[in-house]
Amino acid sequence: MKPSVRVVLINFKVKKIMFAKAGEIAGAIWNALNENGAMSAKDLKKAAKAKSEKDLYLGLGWLLREDKLNAEGDEKDPIFSLK
Repeated sequence: MKPSVRVVLINFKVKKIMFAKAGEIAGAIWNALNENGAMSAKDLKKAAKAKSEKDLYLGLGWLLREDKLNAEGDEKDPIFSLK
Protein backbone atom coordinates (compact mmCIF):
# COMPACT_ATOMS: atom_id res chain seq x y z
CA MET A 1 0.00 0.00 0.00
CA LYS A 2 1.41 3.38 -1.00
CA PRO A 3 1.43 6.19 1.55
CA SER A 4 -1.05 8.92 0.86
CA VAL A 5 0.09 12.24 -0.58
CA ARG A 6 -0.77 13.91 2.72
CA VAL A 7 1.51 11.56 4.70
CA VAL A 8 4.36 12.12 2.25
CA LEU A 9 3.96 15.90 2.50
CA ILE A 10 3.89 15.80 6.31
CA ASN A 11 7.03 13.64 6.36
CA PHE A 12 8.71 16.06 3.96
CA LYS A 13 7.82 19.03 6.19
CA VAL A 14 9.12 17.28 9.32
CA LYS A 15 12.35 16.35 7.56
CA LYS A 16 12.77 19.92 6.31
CA ILE A 17 12.23 21.35 9.82
CA MET A 18 14.71 18.89 11.38
CA PHE A 19 17.25 19.64 8.67
CA ALA A 20 16.96 23.38 9.35
CA LYS A 21 17.18 22.85 13.12
CA ALA A 22 20.30 20.69 12.80
CA GLY A 23 21.97 23.30 10.61
CA GLU A 24 21.09 26.12 12.99
CA ILE A 25 22.46 24.25 16.01
CA ALA A 26 25.57 23.21 14.07
CA GLY A 27 26.20 26.88 13.23
CA ALA A 28 25.91 27.89 16.89
CA ILE A 29 28.31 25.11 17.89
CA TRP A 30 30.79 26.09 15.19
CA ASN A 31 30.67 29.74 16.32
CA ALA A 32 31.19 28.77 19.98
CA LEU A 33 34.18 26.61 19.12
CA ASN A 34 35.60 29.25 16.80
CA GLU A 35 35.42 31.87 19.57
CA ASN A 36 36.47 29.71 22.53
CA GLY A 37 38.58 26.85 21.19
CA ALA A 38 38.24 23.26 22.39
CA MET A 39 35.34 22.63 24.75
CA SER A 40 33.67 19.82 26.65
CA ALA A 41 30.15 18.81 25.67
CA LYS A 42 28.80 20.37 28.87
CA ASP A 43 30.48 23.74 28.23
CA LEU A 44 29.61 23.60 24.55
CA LYS A 45 25.93 23.08 25.36
CA LYS A 46 25.95 26.31 27.37
CA ALA A 47 28.01 28.31 24.88
CA ALA A 48 25.92 27.22 21.89
CA LYS A 49 22.70 27.73 23.89
CA ALA A 50 21.45 24.26 22.94
CA LYS A 51 18.13 23.54 24.64
CA SER A 52 18.96 19.89 25.37
CA GLU A 53 21.71 17.32 25.02
CA LYS A 54 19.69 15.83 22.18
CA ASP A 55 19.89 19.15 20.30
CA LEU A 56 23.60 19.47 21.06
CA TYR A 57 24.36 16.03 19.66
CA LEU A 58 22.16 16.70 16.62
CA GLY A 59 24.41 19.67 15.77
CA LEU A 60 27.60 17.81 16.66
CA GLY A 61 26.57 14.93 14.41
CA TRP A 62 26.05 17.36 11.55
CA LEU A 63 29.54 18.85 12.01
CA LEU A 64 31.19 15.46 12.47
CA ARG A 65 29.51 14.18 9.32
CA GLU A 66 30.88 17.19 7.41
CA ASP A 67 34.35 16.47 8.89
CA LYS A 68 34.52 19.89 10.59
CA LEU A 69 35.25 18.65 14.14
CA ASN A 70 37.86 16.80 16.12
CA ALA A 71 36.52 14.70 18.99
CA GLU A 72 38.95 13.65 21.72
CA GLY A 73 38.74 12.29 25.23
CA ASP A 74 36.40 9.47 26.18
CA GLU A 75 32.72 8.76 25.72
CA LYS A 76 31.77 10.19 29.11
CA ASP A 77 33.63 13.47 28.68
CA PRO A 78 34.39 14.22 25.03
CA ILE A 79 36.28 17.36 24.04
CA PHE A 80 35.41 18.95 20.71
CA SER A 81 37.45 21.36 18.58
CA LEU A 82 37.35 22.64 15.03
CA LYS A 83 39.63 21.11 12.41
